[in-house]
Amino acid sequence: MNVLVLAYLGDTVYEGYVRRFLIFSGISHVKELQEASIFYVSAKGQAKFLSSLLERNFFFEDELSVIMRARNYKGSRHPKNCDILTYKHATALEAVIGYLSLSDKNERIEEMMKLILEGKLC
Repeated sequence: MNVLVLAYLGDTVYEGYVRRFLIFSGISHVKELQEASIFYVSAKGQAKFLSSLLERNFFFEDELSVIMRARNYKGSRHPKNCDILTYKHATALEAVIGYLSLSDKNERIEEMMKLILEGKLC
């Protein structure tokens, strides 16, 4: 499957986890929720989380394959507020989450998101 399609799905799954986490953390105003979410959903934040997970050897072989395909995808478009490498790393994180979601490997998503959301990667 096209890695950008996996990233498209992964973005939705990832953002759902972040939103639930922030709501359950006690934030009750939409503006505050939006501001708090930027740390997690920005390309810079996602790239940092991916790098930390890679350093921990978190990923299995099949997951690494998806990550490498996404990072090496030949697209040249990226948001103006980040460089292409950061964007590709963020896309790779979203792609692996999309892959896990389509593979019904929700426990792996839970494991990953727990590390990201509980600040265990910093």
